[in-house]
Amino acid sequence: MNTLIWLPFLPLLGTLIPLFSSRYSRTACAFYTAALPALTLFLVLSYAGDIFQGERFQAAIPWIPNIGLELAFRLDGLALLFSILILGIGLLVILYARYYLSEKDPIGKFYAFLILFMFAMLGVVLSDNLIQLWFFWELTSISSFLLISFWGHKTEARKGARMALTVTGAGGLALLAGLLVLGNTVGSYSLQVVLDSGDLIKSSSNYPVIVVLVLLGAFTKSAQFPFHFWLPNAMAAPTPVSAYLHSATMVKAGIFLMARFYPALADTNLWFLIVSLTGLATFLMGAYIALFQHDLKGLLANSTISHLGLITLLLGMGTDLAAVAAVFHIINHAIFKASLFMAAGIIDHESGSRDMRQLNGLWKYMPYTATLAMVASASMAGVPLLNGFLSKEMFFTETLHQASLGSLSWIIPVLATLGGALAVAYSTRFIHDVFFNGEPINLPKTPHEPPRYMRVPVEILVGLCLLVGIFPGFLAGDLLASAASATLNGPIPEYSLSIWHGFNLPLLMSAIAVVGGLIVYKNRSHMFKFQAQFPKSNPLMVFEASVQFVTRQAGTLIRFTENGSLQRYIFAVLGLMVIMTISTLVKLNTTAGLRPEIPVDAMTITAAFLLCVSALATVIWHRKRVVALITLSVVGLIVSLAFAQFSAPDLALTQLSVEVVTVILLILALFFLPQKTPKESHPRIVIRDLSIASLIGGIIGTICYAIMTRPLDTISTFFTANSKTGGGGTNVVNVILVDFRGFDTLGEITVLGIAALGIYKLIARMRLFMPSSDGKGRPWSDDKHPILLSVISQSLLPLALLVSAYIFLRGHNLPGGGFIAGLITSVAIIQQYIAHGVIWIKTRLKLDYQILIGSGIGIATLSGLGSWAFGHAFLSSWFDYFYLPAIGKFELASAMIFDLGVYLTVVGATMLILANLGQLTTSERPVLKEDE
Repeated sequence: MNTLIWLPFLPLLGTLIPLFSSRYSRTACAFYTAALPALTLFLVLSYAGDIFQGERFQAAIPWIPNIGLELAFRLDGLALLFSILILGIGLLVILYARYYLSEKDPIGKFYAFLILFMFAMLGVVLSDNLIQLWFFWELTSISSFLLISFWGHKTEARKGARMALTVTGAGGLALLAGLLVLGNTVGSYSLQVVLDSGDLIKSSSNYPVIVVLVLLGAFTKSAQFPFHFWLPNAMAAPTPVSAYLHSATMVKAGIFLMARFYPALADTNLWFLIVSLTGLATFLMGAYIALFQHDLKGLLANSTISHLGLITLLLGMGTDLAAVAAVFHIINHAIFKASLFMAAGIIDHESGSRDMRQLNGLWKYMPYTATLAMVASASMAGVPLLNGFLSKEMFFTETLHQASLGSLSWIIPVLATLGGALAVAYSTRFIHDVFFNGEPINLPKTPHEPPRYMRVPVEILVGLCLLVGIFPGFLAGDLLASAASATLNGPIPEYSLSIWHGFNLPLLMSAIAVVGGLIVYKNRSHMFKFQAQFPKSNPLMVFEASVQFVTRQAGTLIRFTENGSLQRYIFAVLGLMVIMTISTLVKLNTTAGLRPEIPVDAMTITAAFLLCVSALATVIWHRKRVVALITLSVVGLIVSLAFAQFSAPDLALTQLSVEVVTVILLILALFFLPQKTPKESHPRIVIRDLSIASLIGGIIGTICYAIMTRPLDTISTFFTANSKTGGGGTNVVNVILVDFRGFDTLGEITVLGIAALGIYKLIARMRLFMPSSDGKGRPWSDDKHPILLSVISQSLLPLALLVSAYIFLRGHNLPGGGFIAGLITSVAIIQQYIAHGVIWIKTRLKLDYQILIGSGIGIATLSGLGSWAFGHAFLSSWFDYFYLPAIGKFELASAMIFDLGVYLTVVGATMLILANLGQLTTSERPVLKEDE
């Protein structure tokens, strides 16, 4: 089972290989890149024998089991089929791309993107958890965006990639909503549970919502009408990308999704109406548009849309045999379409053009490539003895058995035959217009055969077209049966893969399609004239115009809402809060609850009075920066005392430390601001703001009073009861931070480190105006570092560091911990900066604060990873008691290592900001090098 977990991740490990191996020859880079996908394919095939016997393999690593999240994978027949397509065709594309891409193209970067996409697709088809499946689903959109936009110097590549990402990304959001509703309906995010709960899902009132949302995700990814427009415009990507993404993998992801959820969502009228009608419309529209394309890849892209519609139509019919036919055509389409895209790429590579109006008579110049392309085109058209013929016969057979439209059900086989005729017509055009039909016209270069190994992938795929068409049961029988069984989540009906089933109606439909397609092609000039009557529209330009329109409207809205008025922002936020709570408050008969109030003593009243007076003084004197800063610091001090009064010493220590650091930060920042600011508000505006503030303040006070006077369910008793036994500490706050919610703390210090680095980069090159005098015109003192301050600060430094160490070491059992100790250390160090200056400190304190941040986050992370080595969950802590002769009994906890990481991160982040901001206020700023 452990091997199954590694299957999708082996290619992911290979994303770095091409980046490092690109310095060698291109052949070596291709070989090294293919190593891990080839190993993965070997491992996948090692499961094939058991899966053909009906086995299903599953493996999972718990993550957050209480909400159904786990790293879960499954390998059944359907996943096996798609894994073989993803890895097998992916390996052929790697070989093909080595010869297709020019010397100027960064082949290592291309292979890295390709392997990332391969990893994402494997994750989709192997996932056994709904949320995990969606994660990989979105990763396919992102990685395909990178591949489509690989030639970023071309505007059509950039626009096509944006369009693909927008459409498939929007569908991904719809899919996420559908999967959440689906998991909530079933009560589990396990895929197997969902597949086994088909009756429950279909009887649920949520079923229509689930079907619509899930199908939106599938239709956008597989370019089904009306979301088909993005696929042809993605053809600006290099041809290896088209051969991989748009024939065998990405566009098949939507098909896979419908096949995967077939047992849970199919076999209802709603499913039939949406899926089959969408598939039928896409099948016909794609085939019709393909006929009029002059670009080789444009023809193939629209034919892909048509064939995807055919598969969707089969999955919408709701019969078991139709599902089997759909799975079979997935195999056949991937084979012949990948070979056709590669052949088109060879033609473009060796002739310099993809325009069929210029590409005439290439048979004389490229007979071998022409033969391969013609065989693949014949398979696409459904010619006998080729794989495309077999699945097309099954398709025609199932359309005849469809009766969901009642007396109008005859329309489906008629339209299916029409679509088959159009497929023959555009396949014939591909063959005749490119390889015959006269001589080439104004080609950029003389056509010739490609390098030998560039043809090998096409030869393999065309060989499979022939072998599957002649020996279908031998080559595809077991794989098709196992994949179909997984699609149906049960036994499969009887079917035949024989080449000859006698003279029957499906054979007649096939013959009509072939003859009709040839007639359509022979009379194509009339159809071209008819089509020319309609105005041409470029979906890419329409999409870009839509994007520009939305951008302009968004800009207008932003200019209205974000006009720089802080009052408006605060009013909007608080006003929305009032609207959301006012109805509930009005219904309250009395604000006071039944919870007894805490007695008020004189000290509490005095502190509250000072708090209110200081807050009002800050508002009144906010134009005087020093006075406002002093009154604001009083507010912070009173809040610290309030925390201490209400038995929250950890919060009190933290608030006090933060207050000191904040005051220093504000002093440094206010140095660059005017010492007095002019009146900026009209008296009417002041009255307005005062009224709004009083109203909202009263409502907030009412809400707080109502909450505090009512009993609340609290989880504090759990932490109190388990702090010592579970975390080994009596300081509940610290145990929560480093043990129970250590993952949150790890995320918080990571964000803190990122924020500090961001601020550092912002101020690194900042050059601000430095005032030379105070507000009354008096120049600053020349004595920047008074001797008295220097002496006192040096005396206080050891004491402050000792207190910091004491606070850190006792944090697990008494108020303290890494965060508070880090702030105390930071205050002690910044005091030295203030007293002695930057240069003096740098010669004595050689600390790189960026490395300190990285070390802190790294230590905290490694302390969590260490628990895995002992078979415990990430960030599980360990503690035990030890005895030493001189010291006696003492406790050691692994959480202290995590707390050390917090300490280092806090020190590094705080000092990185304060020390570098302090440099702006002095003449001791270092000279930046040119590369900094």
